[in-house]
Amino acid sequence: MSSTLPDTPCDLNGELLPLSQAKVSVLDRGFIFGDGIYEAIPVYGRRIFRFDEHMARLARNLDKLRMATPAGLARPEDWLERVRRVVAAQPADDQMLYIQVTRGVAMRDHVMPIGLEPTVFIMSNPFKPVPAEARHQGVACISARDFRWERGDIKSTSLLGNVLARQMAADQDAAETILFREGAHGGPWLTEGSSSNVWIVHEGALLGPPMNEHVLEGIRVALLRELCEEEGIAYNLRPISEADVRAADELLLSSSGREVLAVTKLDGDLVGHGALRGKPGPVYARLYEAYQRAKREQSV
Repeated sequence: MSSTLPDTPCDLNGELLPLSQAKVSVLDRGFIFGDGIYEAIPVYGRRIFRFDEHMARLARNLDKLRMATPAGLARPEDWLERVRRVVAAQPADDQMLYIQVTRGVAMRDHVMPIGLEPTVFIMSNPFKPVPAEARHQGVACISARDFRWERGDIKSTSLLGNVLARQMAADQDAAETILFREGAHGGPWLTEGSSSNVWIVHEGALLGPPMNEHVLEGIRVALLRELCEEEGIAYNLRPISEADVRAADELLLSSSGREVLAVTKLDGDLVGHGALRGKPGPVYARLYEAYQRAKREQSV
């Protein structure tokens, strides 16, 4: 099977080698337990987008998992030197950079071992942009109960719940599964998608769920706040009910790969009202254009 893998170089624990030759121990806790974290970072024209924000989130997640900082990677500039080598080795100018850190190798035991050296893996693949037709028409999504674990705020490699949710959408030829969770004060309340943050537009304002243990603070959460400020669009994070989502003027997804994307159909029903029902709306159009400007201005 290794012969089917691309031979573009990756970085494994500081060694640059072909992806098909990269190997980790079967006792790595990332393999045994999913005991690790990751970041997926867009690269445009070989420049890394919002690198500092991604590194800050990686550091927060290392702390949440009580995981040691990998040797030689204490500073963002140390990471930058390592990832630039991988970006330079990838033929494509636009890429999706992937960084994974696991707790390291130890005999199988649920208790966190002390003193392990983390395993660090870095690779980059060609960026797959959203097709022009999907940009023009918007995408269809389905909804489901949020059945994942309670710590969605950690960008963990333990993604089985997300995989199952995403497959539910794929089985129905949909782009994403939008998730809702019951709360202490009723619900169901919007959390996020299987691999994206979810937003609604109501009376011209962009609204998203509050950041808590059920929602990953996507890098685009802060970015969209900045873009809304630039564009004069009201922005707020507050509890959003399922009824709010289904009555929204616009429904949007944001992620590293999708950037910002309009949802025009949910569970078979058209999103929006009036002449714009089932079509990408004006707030999406403004944010998408602002996002393209940010890509040029906020990459290193």
